Amino acid sequence: MATRAAWLKPVVFAAALLPFAWLAGGAAADTLGANPAQALVRSIGDWALRFLCLALAVTPLRLATGWAVLARLRRMAGLFAYFYAALHLLCYAWFDMGFELPDIAADIAKRPFILVGFAAFVLLTLLAATSPHAAVRALGGRRWQALHRTVYAAALLALLHFWWMRAAKNDFSEVAVYAAIVAVLLGWRVWRRWLSRPAPRAGAPARR
Repeated sequence: MATRAAWLKPVVFAAALLPFAWLAGGAAADTLGANPAQALVRSIGDWALRFLCLALAVTPLRLATGWAVLARLRRMAGLFAYFYAALHLLCYAWFDMGFELPDIAADIAKRPFILVGFAAFVLLTLLAATSPHAAVRALGGRRWQALHRTVYAAALLALLHFWWMRAAKNDFSEVAVYAAIVAVLLGWRVWRRWLSRPAPRAGAPARR
């Protein structure tokens, strides 16, 4: 198992960089279509959402398959979700707003779909900053776990951001796919928490 994990992490790391390499190569070769800036912003945002869904899926997959090695990939998937989310924000700030900070702040406040996307990015920043083992020790296990459960809030905000963006073109096919994935993963966690509730003690009065 340790040998498998030794080669698995570098392979997954390299694979996770492939979308970035493909998009960077497309931008350099000018093969991203008539509006390469928009293609970059949207494609990188799509990959951020995909990696976020992947990070949420690691634990259910590990428990379903019994492959404990998958636990080693959860943090990597989460950090790549943050990496692509940061690139998504960077491309928006650069190509759409020219790095004009007052205009960026005004745009975030004015347009709801950008506001919820930025809120998701703030949550992902907190999660990425507290992902090292030192943060777990500093916060304590319970507080660290409570903080990292907000990844579902980040996923819902990212999904709302994606839906709002696609609403302008009345194109919800991809939104429905991601919504179904997030709903299943969130429903699985709620179901697990319900199953782990302590059983009522014998003779205890029923709650009304």
